[in-house]
Amino acid sequence: MEAIAIWLDAAGLRAFAGGANYPWINSIHLLGLVMLVGAIGMVDLRIAGAWRGLPMAALSRALTPVAIVGLVILAASGLLLFAADGVALARSDTFQRKLVLIALALANAVAFRWIWRRGMGDWGDVAPTPARIMAAASVLLWLAIGLQGRLIAYS
Repeated sequence: MEAIAIWLDAAGLRAFAGGANYPWINSIHLLGLVMLVGAIGMVDLRIAGAWRGLPMAALSRALTPVAIVGLVILAASGLLLFAADGVALARSDTFQRKLVLIALALANAVAFRWIWRRGMGDWGDVAPTPARIMAAASVLLWLAIGLQGRLIAYS
């Protein structure tokens, strides 16, 4: 991880991402988090059992693209935030936990899409229990990732 930080520094990203640009990049990162967690959180909560009057498949079709854009924004801005102080972040246990949680959340999302991609329209008002568990796990994982991100400042 430190090697990546050194490479990003050599590429000039540390100079760009630090200083006056850092607050803007951090704000963009927050925007990506709000888009991802807001959109996929609504879909996941619906699948988990909330708002049974809303059709799951339609909600997913409408909000999943917003979540994907949020994820792309998070990845791009996260790379820049890492570039601003990569060596210190690479040594941070909190940052390492955040990366593990991101990997778990992405694996959960891919597995969910792979397992349930065709069935959501047929579920009616209640999703199968395994889908509800995966959706609840998604909400908890993304919230935990956001929490770890905030805790980096204090570690």
